[in-house]
Amino acid sequence: MRTEDFDFALPEQLIAQAPARPRDAARLLVVRPDALADRIIRDLPGLLEPGDVMVVNDTRVIPARLRGRRGDAAIEIMLNRAEEGGQGGTVWEALVRNARRLRPGDAIAIEGAPDLPCQVVSREGGIARLDFGPDPAKLAAALDRAGEVPLPPYIARPEGPRAEDREDYQTLFAARPGAVAAPTASLHFTPDLVAALEARGVRRATVTLHVGAGTFLPLRAEDPRAHRLHAEWGEVTEEAAALINAARPAGRRIIAIGTTALRLLETAALAVEDPLRPVRPFRGLTDIYLLPGHRFRAADALMTNFHLPKSTLFMLVSAFAGTARMRAAYQHAIGQGYRFYSYGDGSLLFRADDAT
Repeated sequence: MRTEDFDFALPEQLIAQAPARPRDAARLLVVRPDALADRIIRDLPGLLEPGDVMVVNDTRVIPARLRGRRGDAAIEIMLNRAEEGGQGGTVWEALVRNARRLRPGDAIAIEGAPDLPCQVVSREGGIARLDFGPDPAKLAAALDRAGEVPLPPYIARPEGPRAEDREDYQTLFAARPGAVAAPTASLHFTPDLVAALEARGVRRATVTLHVGAGTFLPLRAEDPRAHRLHAEWGEVTEEAAALINAARPAGRRIIAIGTTALRLLETAALAVEDPLRPVRPFRGLTDIYLLPGHRFRAADALMTNFHLPKSTLFMLVSAFAGTARMRAAYQHAIGQGYRFYSYGDGSLLFRADDAT
């Protein structure tokens, strides 16, 4: 297996710079083991069956990019993961630009929030642990005032994020603050679509995975198996696990909405041997890395956006639906003018048990 095996040419004009309006008007490529079909997101209820369980990620994106100074040096901070799991924590692991100037004990003055304490606890390379003081509410207020929405680098914003990005880059299900990237498959959902799914009898389980800044990092290794993912904090509650585990005994399917939900489900399935009840409650860190050859246990279908070439996420969808199938699907999507990446169109992938 080589990273080059997951490369493809994408015309720049297909990289979406804003979401479809309304969100559920985006296109949806349905990928089954034996066929492709062009649909729209609004068709999703008719593609699912009553009793199917849709698993969504309720993480909420925070304005995680901060700018500061230490003396004359400009420091850019991208918060990555709260040590307390993203729920009110004030000590954060962060990716820091110009980090070589930082030493433990250094104070960073945050632009736009001069009253917010920020002290370096430790640093290793470009990753630092930063202490923002004892008051989580003060940190949250400072982020809201001085932080920027951490849009992916392929969304061109030369002057910085726009005001509408704060809403556009947030999902309908967002409830628990802590992510620095959106679970983008869920960006397509609208109240009308959720109501139609409920009317169809599709059930919804909610899990949490706080997506970290590592999702933007390129894969540089020639052999993808040499790559390591940053750990992210997630939770599958007992209630969510029970709802998910009720699907297959009733002859219904588990539908992961987004790769973040799928990665968390597969983490929660690691110690479970029963294919009919695949997950257990889980709370903690996961760095699970899903490559072709992985035997998926916890989802029968995956809704996801279109991903970057040579990325861990394109490898994940290839593992789920088959590398040859996904190359053919992406070739079809490019030929048909589908919009790619975070603000782009979606796909619904049905698992191929013979995926390679």
